[in-house]
Amino acid sequence: MHEGVDISYTKFKRQTQIDDNPYDLVTPPSGQLYVGWTEPGEWFNLTVNVKRAGRYAVDLLYTSNRGGTISLDRNREPLTQPITIISTKNGQDSVAWRQWHHWNILRDAAEVDLPKGTSVFTVHILTQGNMNLAFFDFRYQ
Repeated sequence: MHEGVDISYTKFKRQTQIDDNPYDLVTPPSGQLYVGWTEPGEWFNLTVNVKRAGRYAVDLLYTSNRGGTISLDRNREPLTQPITIISTKNGQDSVAWRQWHHWNILRDAAEVDLPKGTSVFTVHILTQGNMNLAFFDFRYQ
């Protein structure tokens, strides 16, 4: 409550590859903002404007050195059960700190019913932490 959200952005074309490394499962957009250095118990809000009410599948662009779980609330009410985040750690990467920069998309992380209009989503870090969460993509079903 009395601290800011830890954010960074994806970095490309560095001498030691960071977010454009060969261990990415997907290539993130260059300059993409993300929330990082997460710890269990932390949370952050996102304001979302839904143009069409209905059922949506949720995808997530992320990295995770250890895996873990997160959940989403909508307007202070639980929206999802805990979502399992799959570790993106790759033992073949010899650059230890880069274990936090192996990007992936968690497809169909959840299915949610959303009303038309503006909502506030709260992302809760439940277990493990050390995730980088770039964005949620909501696909109309």
